[in-house]
Amino acid sequence: MMKYILVLFFCVFSVASIDAQLKKDLDKKITVAQDGSGDFKTVQAAIDAANTEKESVVIYIKKGIYKEKLVIPSSKPGLKLLGESKDNTIITYDDYSGKANPNSNRNIGTSDSYTLLVRADDVRIENLTIENTWCEKGQAVSLCAKGNRFIIKNARILGCQDTLLTDGDGTYQYYQNCYIEGTTDFIFGPATAVFENCVIKSKRDSYITAASTPENQQFGYVFLNCKLIADANVTKVFLGRPWRPYAKTVFMNCNLGSHILAEGWNPWKDERFADKTKTAFYAEYNNKGKGAKTDKRVAWSHQLSKDEAAKYTLKNIFPKDDFWKKIR
Repeated sequence: MMKYILVLFFCVFSVASIDAQLKKDLDKKITVAQDGSGDFKTVQAAIDAANTEKESVVIYIKKGIYKEKLVIPSSKPGLKLLGESKDNTIITYDDYSGKANPNSNRNIGTSDSYTLLVRADDVRIENLTIENTWCEKGQAVSLCAKGNRFIIKNARILGCQDTLLTDGDGTYQYYQNCYIEGTTDFIFGPATAVFENCVIKSKRDSYITAASTPENQQFGYVFLNCKLIADANVTKVFLGRPWRPYAKTVFMNCNLGSHILAEGWNPWKDERFADKTKTAFYAEYNNKGKGAKTDKRVAWSHQLSKDEAAKYTLKNIFPKDDFWKKIR
């Protein structure tokens, strides 16, 4: 009997090992290298060639400066972009709102000014830089993420005004160990997004976040264990202002630099909407640093209790499709 059990266990284990190996063999790696040593010289050519419906595809991007305006279309779910070096694998472009569009009668708008647009679901990006070099004036998006269950880790997202657009009502997005910089409203949009262990740098006296969280969405922006820094001449920065009436933003266990204003939050008065301070939810918990003093915060902001803060877990924030399990 014992012999039969051992044989059965060996067979099951072998089948499982074969399945794992088959899955590994199905993962396809496409290499991008400007010197011609890879499969493609441009990132967009590699994206276009990827067939994610039949296999898991990783696009490995070697060091270099790739001046490309990229789109990951909705037909490429599950695509992965992996850079060789966070600092030296750079995807860059310089479109901006108001720039003439050669393919249209209208000028480029804010959401069209992206360097990288992610439309597909379940996209994962790691170990590279995405930047928009337009910093003269006006909006210029570096990364526009529209797809659901978007993950980006160990990356730099560089720009000035409107650097990062977390687009897509009801979408989940996760940013880990990222460096994000900008001037005004440089993290903005409607998605439910968690920023964990990120460095957020302000390059001008202005606003960091401009959430537009939909009314029926429980969570908006959640910053966990992040560090807020600024250029030396920057001394007056708000944590955020509500782009739309039900904006939600929470900073927890973060280090807030001295550039953060004592009042913390700005109401963003807008004639199109009623008083947004009555519906927006802006809160903090257990932050530290010179900008974390709460005694002069605006009256309409919140300081979470220990029980309230306990609700801000990845499991609670990202429950649908068990996305919280897939992050790690």
